[in-house]
Amino acid sequence: MSLTLVALVIIGLVVLAAFMWVTFGLVGLLLHLFMAGLIGALADALVPGKMPWGWLGAVLAGLVGSWLGVRLIGHFGPGLFGVPIIPAFVGALILAFIVAGIERLSARRV
Repeated sequence: MSLTLVALVIIGLVVLAAFMWVTFGLVGLLLHLFMAGLIGALADALVPGKMPWGWLGAVLAGLVGSWLGVRLIGHFGPGLFGVPIIPAFVGALILAFIVAGIERLSARRV
């Protein structure tokens, strides 16, 4: 009887641990995307013109900008939710300027 109880408790703890791991992983991903979106939106606000696709474009600009900024200037400064703030902002600004330039060039040709 007590061996079955111990087995059930262990199984319950394993299921609870798996549930917590998945939940915290999803929350971490959502916070990472939120931070990338804020950085992308800030870069979009500073560059003349608008990023395509609205908030999704801002999140994409933050994610790609984070990758680009880390490749160009490395990891330094504070990070929040896995996003290095300064390199991500620099990369998102570069990306926003590139998108704005392409938008202006395509508008002139039409």
